[in-house]
Amino acid sequence: MPEPTKKDETETETAPPPPVWSLGEGAPEETEKRDDSQRSTLFVEKPQSGTVSVGGNITFIAKVEAKDLLRKPNVKWFKGKWMDLASKAGKHLQLKESFERHTKIHTFEMHIIQAKENYAGNYRCEVSYKDKFDSCSFDLEVTESSQAAPSIDIRSAFKRSGDGQDDAGELDFSGLLKRREVKQQEEEPEVDVWELLKNANPSEYEKIAFQYGITDLRGMLKRLKRMRREVKKSAAFAKGLDPAYQVDKGGKVRFMVELADPTVELKWYKNGQEIRPSAKYIFEHKGNQRILFINNCMMTDDARYYVTAGDEKCSTELFVRDPPILVTKGLEDTSTYVGERVELSCEVSEDDANVKWFKNGVELPNDPKSRYRIKVEGKKHTLIIEEAAKNDNATYSVMTTGGQSEAKLSVDLRPLKISLALQDQTVRLGQEIHLKCEISENVSGKWYKNGQLVEASDRVKLYHKGRIHRFVIASAAVDDEAEYMFVPDAYNINIPCKVHVVDPPKLHLDGLGEGNTVTVVAGSKLRLEIPITGEPTPKVMWSKGDKWITDSGRIRAETYPDSSCLVIDTAEREDSGQFRISLKNEAGEDTALINIKVVDVPDPPQAPNVTEVGEDWCVMTWEPPANDGGSPILGYFIERKKKQSSRWMRLNFELIKETTFEPKKMIEGVAYEVRVFAVNAIGTSKPSMPSKSFVPLAVTSPPTLLAVDGVTDTTVTMKWRPPDHIGAAGLDGYVVEYCFEGNGFSQGISTDLSEELVEPPFNLEADEWIVANPELTDKTKFTITGLPTGSKILVRVKAVNAAGESEPRYHPQPILVKEVIEAPKIRLPRHLKQTYTRRVGETVNLVIPFQGKPRAKVSWQKNGSPIDKNQINIRNTENDTIIFIRKAERNHSGEYNMKVEVENLEDKATIDIQIVDRPGPPEVVTIEDVWGENVNLSWKPPKDDGNAAITGYTIQKADKKSMEWFTVMEHYHRTSATINELVIGNEYYFRVFAENMCGLSEDATMTKESALIAKDGKVYKYPVYNDFDFSERPLFTQPLVNTFAVAGYNATLNCSVRGNPKPKITWLKNKVAIMNDPRYRMFSNQGVCTLEIRKPSPYDGGTYTCRAVNELGEAEVDCKLEVKGGLSFFRLLMDGVPPHIIDSYMREVQADKTEGK
Repeated sequence: MPEPTKKDETETETAPPPPVWSLGEGAPEETEKRDDSQRSTLFVEKPQSGTVSVGGNITFIAKVEAKDLLRKPNVKWFKGKWMDLASKAGKHLQLKESFERHTKIHTFEMHIIQAKENYAGNYRCEVSYKDKFDSCSFDLEVTESSQAAPSIDIRSAFKRSGDGQDDAGELDFSGLLKRREVKQQEEEPEVDVWELLKNANPSEYEKIAFQYGITDLRGMLKRLKRMRREVKKSAAFAKGLDPAYQVDKGGKVRFMVELADPTVELKWYKNGQEIRPSAKYIFEHKGNQRILFINNCMMTDDARYYVTAGDEKCSTELFVRDPPILVTKGLEDTSTYVGERVELSCEVSEDDANVKWFKNGVELPNDPKSRYRIKVEGKKHTLIIEEAAKNDNATYSVMTTGGQSEAKLSVDLRPLKISLALQDQTVRLGQEIHLKCEISENVSGKWYKNGQLVEASDRVKLYHKGRIHRFVIASAAVDDEAEYMFVPDAYNINIPCKVHVVDPPKLHLDGLGEGNTVTVVAGSKLRLEIPITGEPTPKVMWSKGDKWITDSGRIRAETYPDSSCLVIDTAEREDSGQFRISLKNEAGEDTALINIKVVDVPDPPQAPNVTEVGEDWCVMTWEPPANDGGSPILGYFIERKKKQSSRWMRLNFELIKETTFEPKKMIEGVAYEVRVFAVNAIGTSKPSMPSKSFVPLAVTSPPTLLAVDGVTDTTVTMKWRPPDHIGAAGLDGYVVEYCFEGNGFSQGISTDLSEELVEPPFNLEADEWIVANPELTDKTKFTITGLPTGSKILVRVKAVNAAGESEPRYHPQPILVKEVIEAPKIRLPRHLKQTYTRRVGETVNLVIPFQGKPRAKVSWQKNGSPIDKNQINIRNTENDTIIFIRKAERNHSGEYNMKVEVENLEDKATIDIQIVDRPGPPEVVTIEDVWGENVNLSWKPPKDDGNAAITGYTIQKADKKSMEWFTVMEHYHRTSATINELVIGNEYYFRVFAENMCGLSEDATMTKESALIAKDGKVYKYPVYNDFDFSERPLFTQPLVNTFAVAGYNATLNCSVRGNPKPKITWLKNKVAIMNDPRYRMFSNQGVCTLEIRKPSPYDGGTYTCRAVNELGEAEVDCKLEVKGGLSFFRLLMDGVPPHIIDSYMREVQADKTEGK
């Protein structure tokens, strides 16, 4: 039985009436959990509150509009907050629903039939559809009926309870007890139930059985069936027994039969056992009547009886009813205090009668575990409550089969005084919390923490001794800070206090690494959570250096009750350093330094240097990267590529620890570049800058034809020819070295100046040779300067390329450093020995070499006069002279004289320069004669021939109507011409251009008069043109290309074809047509043919052919497809090599195989 709600100290506690329907587990209060924002009005008509009399009927109606609903909404009816009435539908509750199609209104009805007083209360109707929800509450008030309550057979009520019938448990004894005085049940007149049943309609059997307390309905029907059987006319019995007899307990019953033959032996039986005469069973004989009396009938006499006469028998049923038990002395109202003993007594009409006790209409159990004890002393029945409690306030009643009585028990509390109240406490974390209070009464109570009940546990100890109550926590925790309260049982009084738990702040850095170091990868997010403790919650401050960290930005601090987080959204290298975290509260402070280390991939190394090259190898070195990213360098990856290519190939798949590497298997004569990746624990750096391109080749052969070109008092000029074999690496330049006489010359110096030496003719140490040119020279001539006059030197020259220096070429004789007079000589180029011709506006740049030592003097004249240096530029060197005209004019034409003088010696040369231009137009063009379709023209040569001979003429004609000019003759050499095939009836003008080596004249001379081609009666015959034939046999305009594919990745083959009619396209693999294979898809759009191979495997490699056929012929193109993806490809992929690098590597391998063949 639930505890009543405590309203105030003096209010009487009453138990709630029993529920109308059985209580099951209520659904959660879904409506309270719903957000109000989700509610929307669905009701068109809401159920309204109503009033009904006891035993009356009432209907509540709710209507929902279905205009915007796709299906029927869900409707639930509740009583109170949780009782769903759908499961309670039955005799007293019916739920109905209907739908009106015209108005589109759903109607939901709740019918309450034969209402009772405890049906009153608050009801609720909920309707929901998808995310829409609406609810409505209404009240039902049940009033007493104005008619007097009918008399009720209490005995029958007891017989009807708990027998499993439809109305079992429906009677509400609390309703019977209310406002009812103790009175004795009026005796009803004797009613023969069997007579009623025999004369009633079968549909009324159940009603009659319920009315008269017959619980065994099935047995009653069986007996009634036997009674209704057609009785055959008996030869032994003139009159038989009645079908059934009824008698009260302790009464007397009489069975009588009348025999047709009084001499027949008669026997009586009870449930098959023969009845013998006794004080209870008395037999009488009156003529043909045979009578059986049963005295003092008990419940055991309720049985089936029959009598036999010979072979015949006659049977009946006997029903024994209990007499009602009356209440002779009723209960009396009683008042007491909590904890006192209470006795409620009454007396009944019989000893040891069956009496039932009720509290607020609920039957009290009679078992040893119950706090209610029932004592029976003869006719006196007593209800004993050893220690009365507040919840014992109620109306107690006693009920028998013939009467009832009720009384009110009022239990009040004694006034309570607080002798010692709880005191507020402030304790440190881990210390004992001890709360103690004392009250005037020895009653138990409950302890509350922040309004929540506290139960005793291993940590929390609750003590109650007499009037003292204690609350003890041995070790205080942060959660123990709260407002505590002691509430004595049954009293509306509380004793509060506050407990404040303080704890110095503390940082818990156990999860950090050594030295409180946290490592994070650059670019990732760091969320460093530091657990903190302290009560009250300490204030947390983060800083880095002198800068405080706020709660916003890329670097921010987030504080929670039990932790603080340092958040770096995208870590950068600059974020590395020490971060300080400080905690402070009223109990103390704590601080710590946390080292954040941001690691990243290393910086790329500097561009590698290729220090040495060979025929198919090189040696490369590089420096480690300046920044290792905060993590030690584990090694390096090397890649190379051809200079003209864009695809790099990985050379090593295992890290190289050193900073030197020797790439091999390169193609001789091909320029390569190399680059380096640095690798640490975080990852791989970006690639370094590529090295300078290099060619893996051997050094060249020595230079040839080393000879002395000139000697002065301080210089020696050497010249030579390039090496006979240079190689694909080319030639970077030459190194010229010399040494002085007296440094170990051998005795066997060659005197043959024509002999070229590769081996030195003398013994010299390598460091005795002096490099004449610190930087390479790409010319085959070099002047060694700064030599002492009169000294002798020996010279050698070495060719240099990417592979290094070649073997030196030695000059066979020592060279005396002393200037020798050399006669001047002009070496006039062959093309200048004839007239040098240039067009107007072109550049004239003539280089005339000469020789002569020392210090040759060069002079120029034009047509015997000095040259105007403002128009013509002259530049002289020791070995040649240059005449330069930036933009030639016709007045630059003439005879140029050059003279070279060395002391008293000289040499001369003459150059004829002719500057030409386009000619002027012819002077006069005349029409000499016109006949038929011909015209004869003549003209005079132009006055200005452009300083060049006239090479021909160009003649054009124009129709007088359109004046559009058309060329009829070109490069014509004569000054007269005949124009043929002119159109009859047209009138023409003519013009003539002059032409020389520079081109046509800018203007032309036109005839002053026109020439008319007269008609002579000829009929023009139009030519016949045939239609152009567009037919064409198939022709592939773009062939297929050999392709490499990667296993597992789609590959496509493309080509383009033309032809008319449109050709039919067929694809073949290894000369076998591809038909209905789902792994291939074929497309043809605007002549472009595509074959797509889905996820190829090495098996799909082979020769693919595209065939185009039309009625004029056919054409084919083919290509080879190689599918990569074998063991080496898979192994590279599993090693983490990117696919594009694998593809580059596979192509290099294929190229090496091809070149090896």
